[in-house]
Amino acid sequence: MKILVVGKGGREHALAWACHRSPLCTELLMAPGNPGMAALGECVDVADDDIDGLVKLAKERQVDLTVVGPEATLALGIVDAFQAAGLKIFGPTKAATQVESSKDFAKRIMKKYNIPTAAYQTFDNEADAWAYVQKQGAPIVIKEDGLKAGKGVTVAQTLDEAKKALDIAFAIDNNRVVIEECLVGFEFSLISLVHGDRVIPLEVAQDHKPVGDGDTGANTGGMGSYSPVKKITPALRQEALDRIILPMAQALVDEGIPFTGFLYGGLMETKDGVKTIEFNARFGDPEAEVILPRLKSDFVQAMLDVMEDRPVELEWTNQVSHGVVLASTNYPASSTKGAVIENLDQVDGLVFHMGTKTNEQGQLVTNGGRVLMITTLADTLEEAFKKTYQEVAKVKCSDLFYRHDIGRKDMDK
Repeated sequence: MKILVVGKGGREHALAWACHRSPLCTELLMAPGNPGMAALGECVDVADDDIDGLVKLAKERQVDLTVVGPEATLALGIVDAFQAAGLKIFGPTKAATQVESSKDFAKRIMKKYNIPTAAYQTFDNEADAWAYVQKQGAPIVIKEDGLKAGKGVTVAQTLDEAKKALDIAFAIDNNRVVIEECLVGFEFSLISLVHGDRVIPLEVAQDHKPVGDGDTGANTGGMGSYSPVKKITPALRQEALDRIILPMAQALVDEGIPFTGFLYGGLMETKDGVKTIEFNARFGDPEAEVILPRLKSDFVQAMLDVMEDRPVELEWTNQVSHGVVLASTNYPASSTKGAVIENLDQVDGLVFHMGTKTNEQGQLVTNGGRVLMITTLADTLEEAFKKTYQEVAKVKCSDLFYRHDIGRKDMDK
């Protein structure tokens, strides 16, 4: 098969890596791809928001299957465009992508179908939102409604923090915010291959959103991840499937907008059971970079089997996968471009490129907020933790930093 992976970040690098390993993959195209992905196949200079250009590319190159990484591309309606052109694509339609592109939509669906989540209200003006926050008190969660690349969420510990978040949100024209109760517990990610009411769960992972050690500082797109998660037992995973993931897939069928693709459940184990923090309409990033390396089964075959209603049996390694993100200085407030990255060839592990490019001198340089993710596998989380950080320390760049505690809270005491 000729396969096209759409996107240019770490998630797309992991998706391309998994597709490349499939015996079914005879040719791999990536649009636009990145310097790390170039080792796997052909990077084609078509932007991931150029829907017409991507349709043209898939037609001209006779692509058999397209896999979409970025949520923004899905929200633009790439799946609708590809289906109209008779092209096979794994991803949700623009309507089904609303589970991520509108937090208010997702919350309304969860409320209608009794899917456990935090209590909430949605506001389109700051005065009413601020009055509600003052009435509820802190801690409280402020979420901007639309796509925010994993950011746009503030877990306000004080009313002052909440007011600042509202000021930022409502400085944007026509913005809305979803204000939620602050859930307390242990977070985890459960991503599934979905086609209508068919749900094939993948292995559990945990993302680390806050920028600083000890879960401090601003929310980011994710600073690292690991899989599996010891604290999430098979019983808890089944509860999440039965009460949250399966009901959401069925709800979207019932609403007339069935979902195909990677349905991401951002979940929390609370004292009142598992609850939903958020849904995403695509594979998680950085979860893709630790989940896919554990998959022994053919990833391409699995996607095809889900779409074509054939049985799917996934086989996983028992090893633990652990990954750390190297991000630009001052991320998420700002990012650097052009800082030279050295010694990647010395890293003994998987190196996923998130925000890199090659400069005119042929050097690899930074080109975004999150720049690289290094993933290793070992028999235990403790061993993988040690191994990853040994490899991360080999990377030389003046403008990169990383968290030092990815996975520590799930280690044996």
